[in-house]
Amino acid sequence: MVYDIVLLTAKKFLNSPTLNKYNSNVILEDNIVKDELDKLGLKTKIISWSDKNFDFTQTKLALFRTIWDYFDRFIEFKIWLEKVKNQTILINSYQTINWNMDKHYLLDLQNNGINIPESIFIHKGEKINFQEIFKNKKFNEIVIKPTVSGAARNTFRLSKSNYQQKEKLIINLLKTQDFIIQPFIKSITSFGEISIMLINGEYTHSVIKKAKKGDYRVQDDHGGSVELFIPTKEQINFAIKTYNACNPKPLYARVDIIIDNNQKLAISEIELIEPEFWYRFNKLSATKIAKSIKSKYF
Repeated sequence: MVYDIVLLTAKKFLNSPTLNKYNSNVILEDNIVKDELDKLGLKTKIISWSDKNFDFTQTKLALFRTIWDYFDRFIEFKIWLEKVKNQTILINSYQTINWNMDKHYLLDLQNNGINIPESIFIHKGEKINFQEIFKNKKFNEIVIKPTVSGAARNTFRLSKSNYQQKEKLIINLLKTQDFIIQPFIKSITSFGEISIMLINGEYTHSVIKKAKKGDYRVQDDHGGSVELFIPTKEQINFAIKTYNACNPKPLYARVDIIIDNNQKLAISEIELIEPEFWYRFNKLSATKIAKSIKSKYF
């Protein structure tokens, strides 16, 4: 084989992308992980997952990193995934990727005792009645988003008084994809969202993400901020409990935790495909994942 491991990214982050702060951080973090793997004597390369000229039989491993376009190219990604699973070893595994790419996985976590916000799934082609949802669930505000999504794409915060403004758009989007509805979590704007990073189920570091004033989206590409955060023992244990509810166990996991409207810890998401891991805040975490890969596969 030509390579021991390739790190998977999106095409837009290769070939001299515009070096704004967002892109610069993507490139920095991919290279932090690559450097740690290189130090262990592994032959590595950063490539786009969709590179049609790359032969995946020529690498032993493929590590999912920053494939932040797969949800916009989902059909293409699914075809690629089914093909590449037979050509190389995927990290995280094919089973994990396939499970985690659709937010229906939240129901599996709930069934395993993990607290999630109340969730209503609207299936592709199904009719939606916002008026009944607000009335029956007694929600004041909701967030609705596709079950396959990222970076807050097609995500809407709606209330009883303004849902009509987006109703036609959402009805049209429902023709081709499933959606999830959850109550708007008030602590998102007052406190933020905690991300806890785990490797092999062990805590490495944590950040807190906060939306910019007047917004609720914590992602940095929507103007959100991120800083190191020292979680409580309860928060770390909750993240580990969520990790342990996964089958199979992933090598890496980012557990996004919120304080729900009942003031209890809840899972916003568990990111097992292409999480921003903030290695730049804790390079020892990159060392840990590199050593874990080396010891398990070589």
